[in-house]
Amino acid sequence: MTKQISGERKTAYYFGIGLTVIGGLMFFSVFVTAAMNFGDFSNFESNARSSMFRGVGGMALLIVGNIIRSIGARGLAGSGVVLNPQQARSELEPYSRMAGGMVKDALEEAEVELGAGKPERVVMLKCRECGKLNEEDSKFCQECGKPI
Repeated sequence: MTKQISGERKTAYYFGIGLTVIGGLMFFSVFVTAAMNFGDFSNFESNARSSMFRGVGGMALLIVGNIIRSIGARGLAGSGVVLNPQQARSELEPYSRMAGGMVKDALEEAEVELGAGKPERVVMLKCRECGKLNEEDSKFCQECGKPI
């Protein structure tokens, strides 16, 4: 499994982010323009067409940008475009490693030791007379009092 993300995936990720930002700005510009031209109905048809183009185009760029960003981040198999579990596991490995590291960092910050709280092994001795289990350092049975 690779621990690095390929350059093509990084490019797709950043390209997707770029498209998402442009789409968001286009979509948001519809509301800014409407607020600035509130009550002005001159050239209404042209303004409506422009707003419709920016609104629908912005939403389309938001959707396409997020799809490309998701594929760039997780890879083709990791995002479910290609159905190959082995390839998906390989492509998602850097993120799995990162998530495990984040959990470890959080536990260290909370001063929780990994592996703490595991019970120690206890050896018990069975009394030959009554069958009671006694701790290993017992000299006499806790139930019947006979020597072990």
